[in-house]
Amino acid sequence: MVRRLVASKVDQVLVTGDITHRGYRHEFDAFRNLFEPLRDRLTIVPGNHDRLGDDAGNDMMPNERVRVELNAGMYLVRVDSTGPHNRFLLASHGQITSEDLDAIESALDAAPPHHLRVVMLHHHPVPLPEEQLCERLSTMIGWPYATELQTGRHLLERVAGRCDLVLHGHRHRPSHRVVGTTRGRVHVLNAGDSLTLGAARQFSYRGEELSLPPSWLPLGSARDQRGSSASPRATVAA
Repeated sequence: MVRRLVASKVDQVLVTGDITHRGYRHEFDAFRNLFEPLRDRLTIVPGNHDRLGDDAGNDMMPNERVRVELNAGMYLVRVDSTGPHNRFLLASHGQITSEDLDAIESALDAAPPHHLRVVMLHHHPVPLPEEQLCERLSTMIGWPYATELQTGRHLLERVAGRCDLVLHGHRHRPSHRVVGTTRGRVHVLNAGDSLTLGAARQFSYRGEELSLPPSWLPLGSARDQRGSSASPRATVAA
């Protein structure tokens, strides 16, 4: 995967959590060692798996719930959607508080012009189909483990008109929803599990103009496809 991403000459790589399996720091160290060639082009947020074990997620966003980064013409609002309950594997649902929503909105209001504005978090803000039997059973029982963020709709209402894309993880199957709000439409996209899919979603953009739907970047080989990187647009893989 790393060789393919390097060869494709993407400008930025966004990883939406579950970087580790059991939240151990040695797992996160292994990830950082593998992705060292992309270190200057890599942006991450923690997922629920990263809060297990040693809580490697705290190393990813220490003492922060919302943080802004400017990379490759993008204004990235990183959001930690995990909660204290994520210390337990079955309690995998996310958490976005009213304070988080205020911080996200304030961050987007400060975005400079002519930048692609992306909110990236781990948990899904819209309802998505359960993918496993245990998820279906928990939903039938009424447990929240497989459900979307309780404040997901509020999040989308707050970011509509302020951002160009909401990018999330958690679900292994890719999806793309266009959600209507009172402030306009919001593109909500899940890149899916790149390792299982054998591909990453690749976006191209120029300034605030985002090309949707994204294309697929195969990760099975390290062949250098210079065509897309030679265009005047910037590219990002997620």
